[in-house]
Amino acid sequence: MPASRRTRAARRAAVLLSVTVALAGCGDDGGLRGAGATPTAISPARLWPELTPASSPAFNLGEVDREVVKGVAVPGGDIRAVDPVAAVRAEVAAHPDDYAGDEAPYRETARRLADCPEGQDRQEREQAQKQKQKQKRGERQDPDAGGCPLLEPYYRDLTGDGRPELTLGFRLLPEKLTAVRVYTADRERLTRIMAYDDALSGVELAERSVIIRSPSEVAGYEYRLQWTWDPDQRAMLLTHDEMLRTGGSAHPRSPQPSRSAQPGGPSASPGRSGTSEPPAGAP
Repeated sequence: MPASRRTRAARRAAVLLSVTVALAGCGDDGGLRGAGATPTAISPARLWPELTPASSPAFNLGEVDREVVKGVAVPGGDIRAVDPVAAVRAEVAAHPDDYAGDEAPYRETARRLADCPEGQDRQEREQAQKQKQKQKRGERQDPDAGGCPLLEPYYRDLTGDGRPELTLGFRLLPEKLTAVRVYTADRERLTRIMAYDDALSGVELAERSVIIRSPSEVAGYEYRLQWTWDPDQRAMLLTHDEMLRTGGSAHPRSPQPSRSAQPGGPSASPGRSGTSEPPAGAP
């Protein structure tokens, strides 16, 4: 008998035993007393059974995001050798309507890429990251205050093949949104397997998943979205989309552009080898 069935059978036996003991103890001083009748379980009610089940989606939401990044190679298949700035520049070049010109929504991101050190090799980037960590230790940096819009890159195996993927974030300015991207190395080609833009309150990596939390316009609630690697689609799929209570203030907050956002993984290591967990409240 499968383990799951054994577990359910054991739980049923435990419930019956507890009910029997409770009934036997009724009337004794200090004994157990019955809590009354158990509520009857109500099964889901199927509505409109006469409707023909849909065989295709009504809208193309782009659930599968897998795209080779043009112009960015992965030397030796080592994704740590890829310059994160080059990956973002490639996206900017591929989407001029979003980044180029005075009317583009993320024009400031494109302009501030000039402040990002590009062309560094892996060792130079590791040294720069260490220096940056020393400078910001003990204080919270504002990524919108100026300078390079890229956030600290993280490396973690999200596909289960034993090799790390690159999880990259960068600010979308002046809209004050954050872009989250996940890249994998397909031989020597950089391939994007997940993309999402939103106002974020936290980003986490857990096993083979990327978890993003976003503020809600409903006081005391937040959105929690989870992308998980799917080996058949060879991409990160949105497997959970929840609205959860946070237990925060009951006062209403200003609306945040969460539901209108455009959908576009051992330990994580920020910008270098080694192990350290990613920040739970990344911008």
